[in-house]
Amino acid sequence: MNRRAWITTALVGGLAVGAVALASKALARSRVETPDYQVVATYPSFEHRRYAPRLVAEVEVSGPSKQATNAGFRILADFIFGNNSKQTEVAMTAPVDRTASETIEMTAPVDRTPAEPDAGQGEDGEDQWVIAFTMPSKYTRETLPQPNDARVKIREIPPRDYAVMRFSGAPAEAKVEAKIAAFIAEVEDAGLERSGAPPTYARYDPPWTPGFLRRNEIFIELALE
Repeated sequence: MNRRAWITTALVGGLAVGAVALASKALARSRVETPDYQVVATYPSFEHRRYAPRLVAEVEVSGPSKQATNAGFRILADFIFGNNSKQTEVAMTAPVDRTASETIEMTAPVDRTPAEPDAGQGEDGEDQWVIAFTMPSKYTRETLPQPNDARVKIREIPPRDYAVMRFSGAPAEAKVEAKIAAFIAEVEDAGLERSGAPPTYARYDPPWTPGFLRRNEIFIELALE
């Protein structure tokens, strides 16, 4: 095989692998439930969305934003993967396996919001954050398994309007904060009234997802008319 043919084959093979990866990524994302919303209005770089009521499991953690997000994710993952009130006993088999609890389906996104100003700071003056998972829509407050970990709280969020900006990549925390500040200014310039709630940074994909495939969004809650 000459050099030109080898390069062509390599490129075609690389494109095929990339296409498979993209298809797998799209399929995986399509299987993950996301909150329902309606687009109220579209702006050059963001949408005004109206979200339906939803249940969230959330935990308040303190520390630098990235470490706090990871810590909160682990606590909430422990809840949805079985550390909850609806434990079910699995018949004994060989070899001996751990007893499984009810597993709650994963949804997206994973939300990170600064804690309300009156919540104060954590130990050693660290920043506080609220990390939240949206619960699958098939659950109600009554049917959702209750967390065994007292740090996990279940909360019902009423219908709310948000300005939402989507972007890809895996930006450093400083760039995320810069995006949030710029987005706040853009929302205000558009004449939309903010509710005063802290902005939320939402991530839809696991950390091993290539940056250019990641879906990220910033939510700014709007005052209801």
